[in-house]
Amino acid sequence: MPTPFVVVVMGVAGTGKTTIGPLLAARLGVPYAEGDDFHPQANIAKMTAGTPLTDDDRWPWLDAIGRWAHDRAGLGGVVSGSALKRAYRDRLRAAAPGIVFVHLTGTRELIEDRMSHRTGHFMPTVLLDSQFATLQPLTADEAGVEVDVSGDPAEITERAVTALDGLTPPRM
Repeated sequence: MPTPFVVVVMGVAGTGKTTIGPLLAARLGVPYAEGDDFHPQANIAKMTAGTPLTDDDRWPWLDAIGRWAHDRAGLGGVVSGSALKRAYRDRLRAAAPGIVFVHLTGTRELIEDRMSHRTGHFMPTVLLDSQFATLQPLTADEAGVEVDVSGDPAEITERAVTALDGLTPPRM
């Protein structure tokens, strides 16, 4: 039996990380951690005010996610986190070398529409352009898969499971 993956469900705000992450974790039979819960309060206040985070704002958040992923190595787990830049993913991999990424992708129009209908989330739609501007998609040398977010959550989760089934585990 293969060692369970530790998966980071990544993508711009509004792609469904918080919806797909728990569904994927349930399908894989591993725990889920909400990436937003790792943010210090100062980051949440900044985003709530419509101010994009800087790299300096993100490092402690990424380090906290990295520690969680490191502790789940060999056990499996799913955590959500935007991981928009290669440098962010490199930092996560430095903490937990065996992690893999599920990059949730979709058109800006679809994601903006979804964001405009959600309630109770601190990330305003006004920050979507900064998210897309920051995004550096996965490259061929990164362990991960891209999953389109069109359709309902069950369909998206099924695409993610299927894509992960075809993924070769990264070397640790």
